[in-house]
Formats: sequence, structure tokens, C-alpha cells
Amino acid sequence: MKSVGFDNAKYVQMQSQNIRDRIKMFGGKLYLEFGGKLFDDYHASRVLPGFEPDSKVKMLVELKDEAEIVIVISADAIEKNKRRGDIGITYDQDVLRLTDAFHGYGLFVGSVVITQYLGQPSVEQFEKKLRLLGIKVFRHYPISGYPTNISHIVSEDGYGRNDYIETTRSLVVITAPGPGSGKMAACMSQLYHEHARGVKAGYAKFETFPIWNLPLSHPVNIAYEAATADLNDINMIDPFHLEAYGITTVNYNRDIEIYPVVQAMFERISGESPYKSPTDMGVNMAGYCITDDEACREAAKKEIIRRFFQTSCSVRQGFGEPSEIARIELLMNKLGISTEDRPVVSAAIKRAKETEGPVVAVELADGRIVTGKTTSLLGASAALLLNALKVLAGIKHEIPLISPIVIEPIQELKTVYMGNRNPRLHTDEILIALSICAATNPTAALAMEQLSKLRGCDAHATTILSRVDESVFMKLGVNITSEPEYQSKKLYHS
Repeated sequence: MKSVGFDNAKYVQMQSQNIRDRIKMFGGKLYLEFGGKLFDDYHASRVLPGFEPDSKVKMLVELKDEAEIVIVISADAIEKNKRRGDIGITYDQDVLRLTDAFHGYGLFVGSVVITQYLGQPSVEQFEKKLRLLGIKVFRHYPISGYPTNISHIVSEDGYGRNDYIETTRSLVVITAPGPGSGKMAACMSQLYHEHARGVKAGYAKFETFPIWNLPLSHPVNIAYEAATADLNDINMIDPFHLEAYGITTVNYNRDIEIYPVVQAMFERISGESPYKSPTDMGVNMAGYCITDDEACREAAKKEIIRRFFQTSCSVRQGFGEPSEIARIELLMNKLGISTEDRPVVSAAIKRAKETEGPVVAVELADGRIVTGKTTSLLGASAALLLNALKVLAGIKHEIPLISPIVIEPIQELKTVYMGNRNPRLHTDEILIALSICAATNPTAALAMEQLSKLRGCDAHATTILSRVDESVFMKLGVNITSEPEYQSKKLYHS
């Protein structure tokens, strides 16, 4: 069984209180730059077992009477239809998704800020759409000499050109669909405008990783490097914090590199900097909530191996660079781990050699490994799901869960009416078929009841999965990886 290594309730309480303390520190108004994912932070839940994916938004709910959300998106991301790598939607679509998600938690979304605005037609169209939906929109403009020309940036011709974001609450959370949106610049611009209006306000930064009070070489922090191999983030000892306090803390290269600039901006805006280091700016309490260090170390090592496979597949598909794989390999060597440390990998490869076809393997919570192979009726992923549910329910392998009279019409629909060459059922189709059978078949119903037991399990495929199969595994909470190989030699892969 998987060990719990993180106290989620303590985290929500500590994090909320620390943010309240930071608001008081600045006299009642705080702009909080929120990095990482507010919703569905599955990376954190994988490397800190016990961390709930929606912990950060639950923490904000604790502060909902004091908080408002400002969502930042760059005009460049809108114009280029930039997409989120995890859920596949464009940044402008994600602004609407995030707004709905915040509203669902009872959180107030005050406005949307478009950064790097240059009057792009697609951006103006998006602005119009937001305003028709009743969402306030503000514009921030490119500033020449950013981020080094401080005297120009912190002036009427710099931050002064930007719209002042109208806010009403003491805590203003600045978030975005993804990196590079301009969150920090939006915060600093607001500090400039607030100071000009005689309003005392402060800035803080919320990044979960790297965890500042864990060692530099801790697997949890190294897992962050693996997760950001495409951004070339490197964890470092914060030299400013060490010099100021004589205490060793961990930050990452971009925050450390930009700190002198941020410090100079503070001094230019208000006459002094409230912080002596980039670590000072942070409010993250995650490191204080680890209850089992060894459990978190092991979970992080597993995550690094998963990142190796994910990155390898991304490169194979043309979405990444080989250097990213090399970076993760170095991290694995540093920790003395390899792909062989993930039992489902060798199990899947061994079974694939025996069957001479694609195979998917899953490791259940009790350590048992179940495999599924491609058949005339089912893809390997679909076969795996049925096999795993049978094992979990204690159903004999030879007992069918789905009647052929249900499968055959689906195959006919796919091949005859929809023109697909592949008659095999994918994971979504097999689960729909199983749910139909469960209405009249108690054995199928028993199998359906086991689906929740797959959450958190590791799985591995010997070929790159289709988007459909990958998506279903993600929704079920299965940590799926694949070998960087296609099932066929075709040039086009869906």
C-alpha cells in the first residue's frame, strides 16, 4: 500500500495563516503572484503523497472573503493560440475555464489583464468576448528596456502607461493559464499605481516548488527540475538569503537572477525593499507539512522516472528537444535510479515480447501487476482495464464482463458508419460498454465498482497511446507512461 507522507489539513491551515500574516505585514493589501497550478496540481500530489490536487484552491477558499482573483494572459499567447500541454486547450479558452472553476468554489474573479498589448486583432476580439460575458478587462503594454532599464520601467512612460487594475479586496491573487504570462510584471505595475495613489500595498510570491526549506539534493526538489526540463529551470542555493541571514535555502535560477531587478524596482517605487532575498518573497509552507520524509523521497524518485518517459515520448512526437531527455537522465544518475526501478516497465516489455504486440501493464496498490494485450476486439489499454477490474473484484479471468451483442454494434458503428479501419475498442468505448452491461449484469456492476481503486496506480505501455486512451487513464488517476515508440510505421498518428 502507498504511504502517506504529507499532512494536507495542516498545509491548508498553515498556508492560509501565513498569507494573512503577509497581508498584515503590508498594512492590509497584498498582491500575491501565484505560480504553478491552482487546480489539479497532480505533480504535487504525486511527489508529496497526501497532498490533495485541489489543496491550493481550498486554501484560497479559507480566505475567500478577503480574496479576489485576477487572471493574466499575454497578447502573444492569444495571437499564437498557445496551448496548455497538460489539458490541450488554448490559453484564452483556459481563462474562461479558470473563471468558471473559481466561481464554482465561491471565489470572486475581479478581472482579466492582457499583457504585452499592441492592438492585435485576435486580442481585441478576445477582449470583446470577455466584456460581453461581463468580465472586466485591463491592458498592460510592452515596456522598452524591460527588465533592466529600471528608471524607465518605474515611470509614467513605463508602468504608468498600464491600466490600473481596479481591485476591492485585501488579497489580490494574480494567476495565469501558464508561464510567461506576465504575472510578476502585473504585480509590480500595481504596486507602482497603488503608491502613486497613496495606498500601501505589498507583493509576495507563491511557488510550491522547489521547496525552499528542503535540501537542494532532496528528490522532491530534483523532481521539480525534471518536471521543468523544457524550461531549463535549475535549483540553486539562494545566495542573497545566505548572505543576509546565514541560512541555506533553495530557490531556482530565474527567481535568483531576477531578484536584483525586483529589489531595485521596490526601491524605486517606495524607497526601500521589504525583502532581502527571493526566498523572503515566498509564502510556501509545504516543507513544514511533510510527515514522512522517506515516503516523499520514494514518491519523487518515481515521478522523475515517469517524467523521463513523458519527455522521451514528447521528443519522439516532435514536441521537445533531446537535451531535455539528457537533463532528466543526469538527474536520475544523480539519485542512482533507473527505469528498472519501475516494475510495470519490465512487466510490460516482457509481456510484449511474449505476445509480439502492444501491451499495457498496471501495478495495483497491493503490488500485484496486471497486463493487457491487443486482441481482435480490444486495444491493449482497454484489455488492461477489464483485466485489472476483474483482479480487483476477484472475478475469474475467463468470465466475460461484456456481452458480444454489446461490442459488435460498437464495432459496426466505428467501421461501417464512421469509416474507421480499426475495429478495436478504446478505453472510453469499453467503459461505456461495461456501464451498459452493469445495468443488467451484477458481475459487470461489481467490476465497475472497482474503478476508484485504480487511482494512484502506476501503469506503462509499450507504445505511445492514443489521446483518447491517455485521457481516460488521466481521468481515472492512473499514472500512465509509455515507451517512445509508435504502434505502426505510419507517418500520421492520431
